[in-house]
Amino acid sequence: MGSSFIMPKQIISGEHALEDSKPFLAVLGKKALLVTDTVMVKLGNVALLTKALEEAGIDYVIYDGINGEPTDTMIDKGLRIYQENSCDFLAAVGGGSPIDSMKAIAALVTNPGNISNYMGKVISNPVPPMVAVPTTAGTGSEATQFTIITDTKKDIKMLLKGAVLMPALAIIDPQFTMTAPPAITAATGLDALTHAIEAYTSRKSQPLTETFALSAVKRIFTYLPEAFHNGSNVTAREQMSIAALEAGIAFNNSSVTLVHGMSRPIGAMFHVPHGISNAMLLNVCFAFALDGAYDRFAALGREIGVSSEQESDADAANAFLSAVCGICKECEIPTLAGYGIDKEAFFAVIDKMAEDAIASGSPANTRKAVTKEDVVEMYKKLWE
Repeated sequence: MGSSFIMPKQIISGEHALEDSKPFLAVLGKKALLVTDTVMVKLGNVALLTKALEEAGIDYVIYDGINGEPTDTMIDKGLRIYQENSCDFLAAVGGGSPIDSMKAIAALVTNPGNISNYMGKVISNPVPPMVAVPTTAGTGSEATQFTIITDTKKDIKMLLKGAVLMPALAIIDPQFTMTAPPAITAATGLDALTHAIEAYTSRKSQPLTETFALSAVKRIFTYLPEAFHNGSNVTAREQMSIAALEAGIAFNNSSVTLVHGMSRPIGAMFHVPHGISNAMLLNVCFAFALDGAYDRFAALGREIGVSSEQESDADAANAFLSAVCGICKECEIPTLAGYGIDKEAFFAVIDKMAEDAIASGSPANTRKAVTKEDVVEMYKKLWE
């Protein structure tokens, strides 16, 4: 059986990628809605893109209201600005939140109704061209057909998808990631690591996704610690940007698994940033999943050099899990309690979170059967 594989139409990566992108920007439209947040404006990252747009002869309007993880109300406001200003394409500068928001706004330009109407459905009507300029090395949203938006009425994170949500142009320029502080570098880098590991161990993995996922895992273990400790290292930043892109391409075509299924409810209920909630879950989720995919986790352990061919798959898999826990510790990922979440409040909603996790469909991609009861127990283990 053949496997489908999709990527952004155009990717420009490396130093000076923004400068090199001008000819491609010039043919996308006449006026862009630039989706971002106020921090990107203050840091000057938005000015870098607006300068490139101006030099390409393109008009624009800035929507800098994506301050925090995106919600349905943010998307509605962005859509109004797009329509009121007669825009004909979109661009996003920032982490996963602005890029995800851009996709959701673009979807509503041509797909009627509220964004919540599309949960569990495939968004299919063609959308205006989109340009993704990531400023963090982690979410991979610049290379995926997915967007995650919070439904403020139901307190759930909606995973929305459709091949039409792939950006027409992804600009991977390390200059945009240089301003990311250590905590953001860690959270987004471990998000990328989660994407790559889950893509490789997913039931839906295929040869092409395995190639991208393995490369991403190796780059992250090599370069994330350096990017975390020394953010001015251009090589580390560039390599992490490539790793995030690779991981995004991988999970876009093979899907994520248990970690993401359990992470989204934590984010929705307790407003923990996505990368951090993923990292908090890596130990308990992968410890559960190991015996369903010893060979897969073992291959990852051998690729990063923490185990040898002579070791059994079970030993190699456990060595890899230890390495994952080690990089989380080095990147100073907090526990739920350390993040300030109240244990009693957390336990009060475990049942709902478990239901939402299973309903998302992601845990079903794990190479081991996952029940709601399993998820409940894993949530409880986060406090041990």
